Amino acid sequence: MDNSHSTAASDTEAQPGQVAAFFDLDKTIIATSSAFAYGREFLHNGLITPQDALSLSLAKASYMLAGQSSTQMDSTRDQLTSMITGWSEKQVREIVRETMHNVLTPAIYSEARELIQAHKKAGHEVIIISASARQLVEPIAEELDITEVISTELEIVDGTFTGVVEFYCKGTAKAEAITTLVGKHGYELQQSFAYSDSVTDAPMLELVGNPVAVNPDRPLKKLALERGWEIRSFKDPAPLFQMPGAKEIGIGAGLLAGVIALITAGTLLSKCYAPNKQEASVLETAQALTENTGRYLNSTARAIRRTIINQHTISANILRKAREGIA
Repeated sequence: MDNSHSTAASDTEAQPGQVAAFFDLDKTIIATSSAFAYGREFLHNGLITPQDALSLSLAKASYMLAGQSSTQMDSTRDQLTSMITGWSEKQVREIVRETMHNVLTPAIYSEARELIQAHKKAGHEVIIISASARQLVEPIAEELDITEVISTELEIVDGTFTGVVEFYCKGTAKAEAITTLVGKHGYELQQSFAYSDSVTDAPMLELVGNPVAVNPDRPLKKLALERGWEIRSFKDPAPLFQMPGAKEIGIGAGLLAGVIALITAGTLLSKCYAPNKQEASVLETAQALTENTGRYLNSTARAIRRTIINQHTISANILRKAREGIA
């Protein structure tokens, strides 16, 4: 495989016919989003504004509660690549390595650790395959003693990110990357395993003889039940997300709590009451939130509005039901 997509810390080649275990990262190995996890750390290092940090945290909350569709993943990719354009890759790597043990290590599922060790004990080659950028994935792989990583690759010129995505490791691209890796290492796919939480990884799961849906989103759970795939639930630790503090983003703690509650309630209501996503009026919801909080939040409200437009599909019907429930 092209080394720009896959790297191995060891020079040892896999033996022909060897079994592989392919692991998605977010919500499969870790109980969070690696792409959104470092908002607080980037804020403290002056790379983003308080409003950007809040936007990342709200996007992370939405992802943890409701997951992301393929379109939302693309929107997240565009948002994050735009944000990091001009950043020093060396600085990002340093921040991630210095803070990973506080940010992501506690979020590694104990069940995933045990499963990875079981695969290694059985002589299987373990590979992390993730839509997150390599700079975020490699430190987690090192923590788990995994030497092979397939990830999204970002262009770097003169040590800085250009905002260009050279390889987007999502959906069919994951399956194609695995096929290329098989050509190099000779893995036996019918004996191999793949683990993921998202239906966007269906092409990867369909490649192997032992597909496993881990904490699956609703579409993947439906597919797994139809295909007779194994379903596993990882619960330790419980999925949690940490918002930046009120002082960090410059608003009152009570108002911050209200915003979090509103986002959470809207996401949960969307899962309960939105039978037809095409009827959703995301912009109406975002505008309503902006009007109610704008005189207090100023630019923060705009960040919230932008996040909801990118991350939520909440219909006017949901809002009506919510108001009726309150009344």
